[in-house]
Formats: sequence, C-alpha cells, structure tokens
Amino acid sequence: MPYENIVLEREGRVVTMAINRPDKRNALNLAARREIARALDTIQSDTEIGVLVVTGVGDKAFISGSDLNEFGRMSPLECYDFANTYGQKLYHRLEELDIPVIAMINGLCLGGGCEVALACDIRIASDSAKFGQPEILLGMIPGSGATQRLPRLIGQGMARELIFTGDIIDANEALRIRLVNRVVPASELRKVTMEMAQKITHRGALSLKMAKRSLRMSQEMGVSAGLAFEALAETAVFCSPDRKEGVDAFFEKRQPTFHEKKKD
Repeated sequence: MPYENIVLEREGRVVTMAINRPDKRNALNLAARREIARALDTIQSDTEIGVLVVTGVGDKAFISGSDLNEFGRMSPLECYDFANTYGQKLYHRLEELDIPVIAMINGLCLGGGCEVALACDIRIASDSAKFGQPEILLGMIPGSGATQRLPRLIGQGMARELIFTGDIIDANEALRIRLVNRVVPASELRKVTMEMAQKITHRGALSLKMAKRSLRMSQEMGVSAGLAFEALAETAVFCSPDRKEGVDAFFEKRQPTFHEKKKD
C-alpha cells in the first residue's frame, strides 16, 4: 500500500523516513502513526537496510508534535489506548530496531516530535531547529516517553526544567545540554547526516545490533547484570565471520568487508 503521510527513500543501505505533512508542520495524526508502524515492519524485515534516518518534509519542522485537532477530541480511555499503541509503543518500536536510527532534525522538534527524536540513537540538528516539551502549557504532560528518556539523556535537573516550564530552546542550547549530538548549518544537514549514516553501514551488522542492545541494557539493568549481558553479546560477535574478517583486515592493513546481515 502506498504512503500518504510519510515518504520512504533509499540510498544504498540507508532508508530515510520523512513525515510528509508540511502544511501541519509535520504534526503526527493517527494515519501518519499507522503508516510509521507499517514502515517499521518493512524496515525490520529487510536485512539489506543498515541505517534508518528519520526526518520531516520541508525545512520548517522535523515533527511539531501531535495533531491537536485529532488528539484534543479523544476521551480519557481513548487517550490511554492511544498512548499504549501509537504513542509509547510506537516510539519503543523505533528505539528497539536492531539497526541504528538517526534523527535528522530540520526545524521544529516539539512535544511528540521531541519524543520521536529521543527514541532515536543519534540526533543531528540544523542550526535553525527548536526543541521543547510544551505539553505543560496545554495542561498535559509528555505521554510518549519523554519523562523516561529525557532525564536519562540530559539528566534529571534539565529534564525537569524543560518539562515543568514548557520552554522552547534553540539548537545551540540543545547541544550544550547534550540533547543532540551535533548542530550543523541547515544547508549541510542532509550531507552530514547521510555521511554518518553511510559510514555506519560499513560496520558489521551483527556488531551494531549487539552494541545497540548492550547500550539499551545499560539503561534497563544494574551494572552487574549489564556487564553480564555485554559479555554474552561479545561472545556472540566473537563467533561471527565478521569478527574474523575484521581482525584479518587489521593485520593485512585493508578495509574490512563485512558480510553478516541483521536478522530478526
């Protein structure tokens, strides 16, 4: 089925998923969320895809949040069901992809849009991007992961300040508090992001998968349990053909050619 609210493009082993509602500043409605879920099914099942880049169509907005025209009409029960399906669980699916996910933030990154970025592995922003969790200004709170992911990324103090005040910050402040990895001129955003994405696709897929899982476990386990998981992950990678290829290439002073592909 074709997509109406997102655009999928592929360059080699990199897939870009762009929210395509520029007239709504790429605010997420239910139809867009359903299409994202369907796209993630396709991406997860395709062993040739090495990196996913998430962005928004146009230069005004990454994702400006949820579509309030739709969200504001929900009953409390519908709101709860929404959070459990196309809110928290959808973003958790993005976070759990076995491949690295890069947020290419090209403008407004607010509310649910900021929560999408938080679920990505790496965040690269244009110098015109704006960030915030303004839900408190509408008498609400972030409901798709920001209260959990934001403090883990920037610390409890700064997370509480952003959530309690609803303030919007610019890209340089986002970089200072480590909300984003890099800030680049808007004209260079795509180039820098795709260069990083293509670089990552030349790494071993199994190594990336196990490194990402180990990093996730560092947020969900204590240190001892996390180290035990890391040891098992390292053992799995050690047994792979890619490990032999990487070591052989090192001693032969050449670039390795990895063959392992991600598996479900």
